[in-house]
Amino acid sequence: MIRRQRLAAGVCALLAALTAGLAFPAGAAADETEQAAPKVELVLDVSGSMRTRDIDGGTRMAAAKQAFNEVLDATPEEVELGIRTLGANYHGNDRRTGCKDTAQLYPVGPLDRTDAKTAVATLAPTGWTPIGPALLKAADDLNGGDGTRRIVLISDGEDTCQPLDPCEVAREIAAKGIGLTIDTLGLVPDAKTRDQLSCIADATGGTYTSVQHKEELSDRVGQLVDRAADPVVTPVATEGATECAKAPALKSGLYTDREEFGQQRWYKVDVNPGQELRASVSVADDRAVNPDYGVLLRAVTLHGREIVRGEAAGNGRTDAISTGLRYPRPENDDDATAETVCLQVTNSFSAAAGVKTSPGLPLELTVDVVDGPSNAADVAAFGLGRGWWLLGALVLAGFIAGLLWGWLSRWRVAVWRTN
Repeated sequence: MIRRQRLAAGVCALLAALTAGLAFPAGAAADETEQAAPKVELVLDVSGSMRTRDIDGGTRMAAAKQAFNEVLDATPEEVELGIRTLGANYHGNDRRTGCKDTAQLYPVGPLDRTDAKTAVATLAPTGWTPIGPALLKAADDLNGGDGTRRIVLISDGEDTCQPLDPCEVAREIAAKGIGLTIDTLGLVPDAKTRDQLSCIADATGGTYTSVQHKEELSDRVGQLVDRAADPVVTPVATEGATECAKAPALKSGLYTDREEFGQQRWYKVDVNPGQELRASVSVADDRAVNPDYGVLLRAVTLHGREIVRGEAAGNGRTDAISTGLRYPRPENDDDATAETVCLQVTNSFSAAAGVKTSPGLPLELTVDVVDGPSNAADVAAFGLGRGWWLLGALVLAGFIAGLLWGWLSRWRVAVWRTN
């Protein structure tokens, strides 16, 4: 029993190590040490509705100011932080002017806590709620550099500057492939506000949080700023082709792209003899889609012969769908040159009625080319990746056990007769 438990534990450990190799490719992990300074911009709604007194007996504006002061005190030194407002300056009723009312209160850069707190203290609830224009400007504020970039939007209501839909703005920002995440916090448990802020966050892979107390607001904003300082692998923006011959050549790493509904995207990877290609893809439905969909990842030769495939299906109960594949190229291949493997990504999503299909769905592709399995060191060499090896071992073990049982039975009968 003890030996069986140890064997099972060893197998689980090997599988866990193999899975970790797929999830965190060596090429991508190497980039973590060269990241630029993380950047965060806090975008605060300063519209007239922020005067409402419904957060722990005080106004929403007072709760936001307290949260900002606490977060500024706790911001990590390595984070470059800025503050942008919306609806803070225009007092009139002209909608066209009010929908341009967004300004950078404190520029993104090394943080001077005294200056930032002084700027926040001057804010007073004033005007409109131009969330879409504010997000576009915030994306420009954070543009440039390769580090983590994050927008934290705090609002208490819907955008009042339609038809510039903030959800569409967020999708356009994500489609640029600049690795920018938008997190949203809603100060009012209103269904329309929640839906809009959730949509903005979902479009960029961010999070939405409903906040109704001062401490919750301070804690959540602080968590999001701290998260920006965590080491992450930033996806590299790429653009797949409509056929393999025109596809971009990829190396080990993490890539991001956009794929239209029902579209095919092609990429190329070179694999040498004795190497193994490991690839996975995730496609997110960042807008309303019809149920029953799938994603297919195929590895094919330049001549169109399929090598291996991975596929997955969904039914509308998740916001992303993923699949992967492995292709080990034999060491004893007659051709010692690199083999070009074409990766094809296809989705079967369809947009719900009235939903825009552009830009395409966000796609994240992981590529890892590693040394292939060896007879001494890889899990696959022991048959865990080849079912017939395991079946053969079981048959042999059963045969030996049957012989031993038969011999013991005859010996016991012989002893019984003698006695």
